[in-house]
Amino acid sequence: MQSYSDLSPSTILNAVEAAGFEPDGRITALNSYENRVYQLGQVSGGLIVAKFYRPGRWSDATILEEHGFAQELAEAELPVVAPHELANGSTLLHHAEHRLTVFPSIGGRPPALDQSEDLRQMGRLLARIHNVGATHPFEHRASLSPARLAAEAVEQVNRRQLVPDHLTESWHNLSEVITQRIRQRMEEAGPLRTLRIHGDSHPGNVLWRDDGPWVLDLDDAVNGPAIQDLWMYLSGDREYQSARLHELLEGYSSFRSFDPRELYVIEALRAMRMLYFLGWIAGRWDDPAFPQAFPDFAEPRYWDRQILGLQEQLAALDESPLVWQGAGF
Repeated sequence: MQSYSDLSPSTILNAVEAAGFEPDGRITALNSYENRVYQLGQVSGGLIVAKFYRPGRWSDATILEEHGFAQELAEAELPVVAPHELANGSTLLHHAEHRLTVFPSIGGRPPALDQSEDLRQMGRLLARIHNVGATHPFEHRASLSPARLAAEAVEQVNRRQLVPDHLTESWHNLSEVITQRIRQRMEEAGPLRTLRIHGDSHPGNVLWRDDGPWVLDLDDAVNGPAIQDLWMYLSGDREYQSARLHELLEGYSSFRSFDPRELYVIEALRAMRMLYFLGWIAGRWDDPAFPQAFPDFAEPRYWDRQILGLQEQLAALDESPLVWQGAGF
């Protein structure tokens, strides 16, 4: 399988030229582990962002479906960064055994989502994205399955055998119980409406500009429930989360109805993400960028922290869900 090992500066520049741009030689690597993403200067001035997709992760069809969703949102005048059309008439280019797309480069600041109005504004934007996402489902991209993703993540960790020997039994027992509890919680909630969603909607994928929030990176877009795009804006203790939830859904419900039953699965989704993160690192451990970025991943102290965090999350799965008194369906 093709890797990133030959993604040299000259390869990057040649690929971007083949895409129809004139880079001036300036290349800055941006923070991305799953793909390789670079900001490049242009001869004509300004900046672009070139994204080289991880080999083997997505098919062309799933990538183009992601791009199509972004373009739909942009055409609906939503502040979402959509890819440029390239020289080949598509948004995806094959070059030197790599696949890339090119985005406009926009500036902005991290969101200050402890501010009530910013949370309401974020809620309004997510509702408008979901209104577009609800018009039809993805055909090629996956549907979110928390129990399946959690089980696959656990299997990935077990396959790598990176958990220290003295913690292996605790990890096996705890990961099995928490995976079962995720499945149970999802089943107890009953069928939830699904639609095209961002899938990885968290503050790190938002830039705040003078006109408000802009959403980035639809790489993990899936069919899933609306709450998956909302819960990662909630943090802190239960009281603080409840206050943030009220502001977020106050904004959301001004553009789209929200089913309060979805609040029941927040902790299941949080548990899934915790396990998924561990499985993601384990599955990418052969990529030199990952041991460098997560140097303590195979160390006992790291897994002590993870097991403690998962034990706390297991307790959270047994708590009553957050409550919102706003309008539902």
